[in-house]
Amino acid sequence: MSSSLIDVHAHLLPDFYVRQATAAGHAHPDGMGGWPSWSVQAHLDLMDRNGIETAMLSMSSPGVHFGDDKAARLLARRVNEHTAELTRDHPGRFGNLASLPLPDVDGALEEIAFSFDELGADGVTLLTHTHGVYLGDQRLDPVFAELDRRRAVVFLHPTSPVCWEQSALGRPRPMVEYIFDTARTVTDLVMAGVLTRHPDMRVIVPHCGGVIPVLADRIDECMSLFLHARQPPGPDAVRQLRGLYYDMAGTAFPRQVPALLRLVDPDRVLFGSDYCWTPAPLADAHIAAIDAAEPPAQDTTWRSLTTANAKRVFPRTTR
Repeated sequence: MSSSLIDVHAHLLPDFYVRQATAAGHAHPDGMGGWPSWSVQAHLDLMDRNGIETAMLSMSSPGVHFGDDKAARLLARRVNEHTAELTRDHPGRFGNLASLPLPDVDGALEEIAFSFDELGADGVTLLTHTHGVYLGDQRLDPVFAELDRRRAVVFLHPTSPVCWEQSALGRPRPMVEYIFDTARTVTDLVMAGVLTRHPDMRVIVPHCGGVIPVLADRIDECMSLFLHARQPPGPDAVRQLRGLYYDMAGTAFPRQVPALLRLVDPDRVLFGSDYCWTPAPLADAHIAAIDAAEPPAQDTTWRSLTTANAKRVFPRTTR
């Protein structure tokens, strides 16, 4: 392989988490048939087979908050300590994107301090919403202010939208609902001015941005029509969206990456496998498609390009 990969969208799934989430009513998370299997060794095997040097581990949906603030704080702490232990046990192979017990803002601020100062976290993971609180909600501004102060990496991950009982039409929510909930919360970040107030965060949007590339001009037009009369003008929506990073998890080719490159420059694209929620054979096939795809420039490959980009986002972990 011409270059190793750095995987910014990779999930751990420890047994203690599955047991607690299942007990909280998530036996079929987000409408899936059940929980995938995961182990450290199986993850390392996938990485070695596909030339993945480092995987930045995060928790996927349904996150750590199942309705009780105290329980969410305890689960977030246990998950983050467990992930930090994995990074210590396998130096250079894993990174730690910490989970926060949102929408509990005080608990989230406490966990940010602990995760960065005590565990050496490489960033945080935020679901697109928690119990209906989307990321543009002004109640979350203290969290974003602290993440901005720390110049933190903020990895976004979708979850089932608040209206999934009607909108999903009985189908697993990752297929379509995840994609639109990503667009919903990123649009909320833009329209609420979160990204302009906190410009030092490095935000990663999953799944090639989902539908954001094809909605960007519409969002920009509506922002101009509806907001500029009520607040001072700032960077337009397209400019804000171009300043984010986007991972290639999912079916990046043949259509999603070309659409994404109509919005952002190649230096904003990162590799993501979405393992273990993407089964290993499918993750292998996605990586093979990336390797076979034409790169955006003659003197590079998708491997070398995304790895160079990831090293700028995560300089400490990937040096």
